[in-house]
Amino acid sequence: MLQVIEKAYAQRDLKALDALAKPTLREINKKNDYKSVLMLSCHNLKHLSKIATTQADCIMLNLEDGVSKEEKPFALVLCAIFLSQHKKCKKKLVVRVNSLDEGGYKEIAYLNQFMPDAVRVPKIKTQEEVQSVLHLLHEDIELHLSIETAGAWKNLQTLALNKRVTAFHLGILDLFADLGLSQSLISLHNPTLHYILSHFLITSLAIGVKPVSFIFQEFKDLQTFQEWLTLEKSMGYSAKGCISPAQVRLVNEIFVDTEEEIKRAQTIVKLFEMHKKEGISGFVDEEYGFIDEPIYKGALSLLNKVII
Repeated sequence: MLQVIEKAYAQRDLKALDALAKPTLREINKKNDYKSVLMLSCHNLKHLSKIATTQADCIMLNLEDGVSKEEKPFALVLCAIFLSQHKKCKKKLVVRVNSLDEGGYKEIAYLNQFMPDAVRVPKIKTQEEVQSVLHLLHEDIELHLSIETAGAWKNLQTLALNKRVTAFHLGILDLFADLGLSQSLISLHNPTLHYILSHFLITSLAIGVKPVSFIFQEFKDLQTFQEWLTLEKSMGYSAKGCISPAQVRLVNEIFVDTEEEIKRAQTIVKLFEMHKKEGISGFVDEEYGFIDEPIYKGALSLLNKVII
């Protein structure tokens, strides 16, 4: 099958490729515990052929940036073909379409036939745009939004119109450009960047949306990438965009709950539930200090996330 696809693509035979794209009812992957989100360009067959073998938890099938105008029709059909070949996938398969005013609506309507797990819309700005996408998008497909415009930032807490909006992806380069900020400010110790990361994280979590941190473009600089991961984990992030297998490996290694954290949570849950049976909802433990219901709920949340 791959050889047939390669031949048709090499010959730029869009009609032949379209004939290979068979509409299918995929089993939607509803999991929300993914950590590494790997960007794969849909005009690159080498990339698409690695969907099954990559270590990433989530695959971002990209039709937007990095795909030329001439390649976009081919990228869309190739995306559909590979979705139809993965009727059930442990990895979450998300398609990043083009902006709504540059073909995004048509792409979404086409992709409804192939049932990606989610569609990610870039350059979003308003509730009205989100509503228009939800109206068009198949009701079983989740919606992810790129937060990369001044409008999206201004309206951040209002964009999750219903439970189908499950993730926000921070597009830091475009956001800085739209805000008129120099990209030189995007550094590990810049307070403006720390504020953006904190605000994005807390607002997303408060409205029940998964926050995915930005892609670090210098994919060969793994030392700095690791420093970003350490910072983001300390803030509370659990997912980050990636553009290389090496970045994926680091995200999977760092964005985990350590055995010590899990053991602590298990002990707190056990102790609290034991004391609660005796009518005690707040007490001091010699090892873990004061434990009450909020501490218990935090530990329980961690364990539920690990089990998922």
